[in-house]
Amino acid sequence: MLGLQSCLSTLTLRKRPRLSFFSKIMACALTLDVSPPVHRWMDTTLQRDAFKKTIPVLAARVPASKTGFLLKSDVMKKSLMDLPKIRSVLRDPHDDLKRLVLLNVSEDVALSPEVRNFLQEQSATLVVHNLDLTYDYWTADEILHSILPEELCKGSPSGFAITGHLAHMNLNKEYLPYKHIIGQIVLDKNPTIKTVVNKLDSIDTKYRFFKMELLAGEPDYVVEHHESNCRFTFDFTHVYWNSRLHTEHDRLVQLFQPTDVIADVFAGVGPFAIPAAKKGCAVFANDLNPESARYLSQNIVDNKVASLVRASCEDGRDFIKKVIGRARDHPFPAYTGPKLSKMQEKEEKRRLQLAKSSPTAARAPVDQSTAENQSPRQTISHFVMNLPDSAIDFLDAFRGILLESASERDLSGNYANMPMVHCHCFTRELQSDRAEADIIQRVESKLGHKLDPDSEVALHMVRSVAPNKDMYCISFRLPRDVAFAR
Repeated sequence: MLGLQSCLSTLTLRKRPRLSFFSKIMACALTLDVSPPVHRWMDTTLQRDAFKKTIPVLAARVPASKTGFLLKSDVMKKSLMDLPKIRSVLRDPHDDLKRLVLLNVSEDVALSPEVRNFLQEQSATLVVHNLDLTYDYWTADEILHSILPEELCKGSPSGFAITGHLAHMNLNKEYLPYKHIIGQIVLDKNPTIKTVVNKLDSIDTKYRFFKMELLAGEPDYVVEHHESNCRFTFDFTHVYWNSRLHTEHDRLVQLFQPTDVIADVFAGVGPFAIPAAKKGCAVFANDLNPESARYLSQNIVDNKVASLVRASCEDGRDFIKKVIGRARDHPFPAYTGPKLSKMQEKEEKRRLQLAKSSPTAARAPVDQSTAENQSPRQTISHFVMNLPDSAIDFLDAFRGILLESASERDLSGNYANMPMVHCHCFTRELQSDRAEADIIQRVESKLGHKLDPDSEVALHMVRSVAPNKDMYCISFRLPRDVAFAR
């Protein structure tokens, strides 16, 4: 850690002569240099012991009773030690009745006349201390800048995404020779992180999760991640998860009404489905990846939304064609209002007990807002399609979905309002108008039908994923002619 060692030398405060131009330059050079030592010879193995630096600093020795006065003085403000992780006031190792107030210079020539006069008035003496800095003191960026070649320092890769206890990096090829040192530094400087991985270029072609390599820490890839007041558990090496989509998850869920029924075509481990269910929505959640479906089922139970989310593991196209019939044949119970808090549950329990002893004593008022629609929920309100690489290719599955599902019953009345479709996709068109034209053209081609520009069609730019590649979400109301197409 950090150490401060007292030297025996004491400097006498004298009236400082007028500084020459050269002396002023020298005074400026006397400010503290706390940068780490440069060790550009390190490439594969991090040697923490090599990061040591001793810096002589001045301290004003004053009676303990005067410490607060010095710290609050306007004269001293710019001269006090103000470095992270370093205490500015220490006990004098030679006198328990005195304190050492650390200054931000190493020699008295760097002090202004005002500061020197003020210290004289307070009967302060200047003492030289050694400030011992070690590896623990410096930040990840500072350590990396002292190790990497100078030409790589500008974009030093200290940034990463955190998922549970795991840090996920995406290193450019020029940093790969230093990947294990980079991973170890990230691990050292972030106490909550236990595992550091780097995403590889290869991606699983069927289930679309990234392959990765361990850079530092424990090979523990099963994480517990918290987002939107929900808890998600999953194996990061076998499912897709992107913490940078947190805002997009929230944005879509906020569009849903608690009474809605959601069909999540590519649900993953539940980043849309479970927060929507917490809101009160009923959700059909599907994913082709058996590992995603397994963790989705676990997360449904862990988040106590088992009555509101039904998980499946099948091809997205099959799911789209079948989910209308599932909602019709096995509807969800009606929405009965927001879930009670623990305090409200206790009050309700107490009210029921009172009602048993005296039936006329207390009756809970009927909430008309939650009692308006008590019929089962059997109509899909929204389809979520968060598979940006290929979701548009699945849109042809919507053709005739109401016609096929209506073989035993006419559903046209159930779907007076057609479902909204929220389809994520990529485009290489970087100008917004050209991106909109590109995405709408591809969507219309797969639907086999034009989107009415006067209807509910909206395009939302989610994020830039590469220099020439952006992620969007197009939301549109499913055309009736598509749903009943033969």
